Amino acid sequence: MHEASLMKDLIRKINSLTEEASDGRITTVHVWLGALSHMSADHFRYHFEQVSKGTAAEGALLSIEESTDIHDPNAQGLLLLNIEIET
Repeated sequence: MHEASLMKDLIRKINSLTEEASDGRITTVHVWLGALSHMSADHFRYHFEQVSKGTAAEGALLSIEESTDIHDPNAQGLLLLNIEIET
């Protein structure tokens, strides 16, 4: 499943960044969804809640941008734009 792979990669990246920032708790995750990523904001929220359980990102506020540009080089993916960490 394409979504599961994207979400697992995202959580791995978030965990890596959290470790670099003294193991703080993630308060906000800002992502960009490509037009061809097959994920709506609601779909992303659902999957994020599932894969973030037990991680520093569990319960984080989500800020989601959805692209409509199918010609964007990242149209099939999702990008982690920013995270806010409470230390």
